[in-house]
Amino acid sequence: MKIIDFHTHAFPDNIAEKAIPLLEEEGKIKAKLDGKISSLLSSMNRYGIEKSVICSIATKISQYNSILKWSKEIKSERIIPFPSFHQDDPLVFERIEEIKKEGFKGIKLHPYYQKFVVDEEKMMKIYEKICEENLILVLHTGFDFAFERIRIADPEKILNVKKTFPNLKLITTHLGAWEDWDNVEKFIIGKEIYMEISFSLEFLEKERARRMILSHPVDYILFGTDSPWTDQGETLNLLKQLKLPQEIEEKILYLNAEKLLFESGGD
Repeated sequence: MKIIDFHTHAFPDNIAEKAIPLLEEEGKIKAKLDGKISSLLSSMNRYGIEKSVICSIATKISQYNSILKWSKEIKSERIIPFPSFHQDDPLVFERIEEIKKEGFKGIKLHPYYQKFVVDEEKMMKIYEKICEENLILVLHTGFDFAFERIRIADPEKILNVKKTFPNLKLITTHLGAWEDWDNVEKFIIGKEIYMEISFSLEFLEKERARRMILSHPVDYILFGTDSPWTDQGETLNLLKQLKLPQEIEEKILYLNAEKLLFESGGD
């Protein structure tokens, strides 16, 4: 069975050596890999993962060009980079156009690291532009273990965005919203909103995770791991333990991602 991991992270080798220890300290979490592309590819080979989406996060306006340059360097048949920009960049709309022009499939944004509220007016204009360019948006949703629990990316705000832009290819992370799963069930489950499963099955009882997945539109669930913060094989095993019907498991592991990446306006 083919597998696409829709949520991974990596850095240029020289940056990974500094970034991973710093992020480990901030989040009080130990990485499973060293944050380098070579290590991710080795993990993919080990667990039979065909492709991985690499999500970058621009925490400063000045990081856009280096992220875009590196994303172009690592792009391959197996590595699908999603660049990032900072929402306060005065050239933000041109950045979105450039990402599209360079042939990338999507963008990653993170409200905690980038300090925004997902449904604030400024962001709505950005989503509108992303939608116009037919790009995918992977948006961190829910809380984040490295930050104070303020409600800037919760399911109700996600629903506001999706109601305003029903055609936005919005992917919520961590099964809708990390550690806000009561509200995921209230506001997101059952609606045509993409969810990837990273860093969620470790925290939910198996029966609840299974119920949430089976209650959601089957075409709107994606496999993701958040590597290097989890082990790709462990996440795969947790999904297998849910004993989902084979046709649903195939959609989650590959078919939904393939359609989103390569059949709906992708290059």
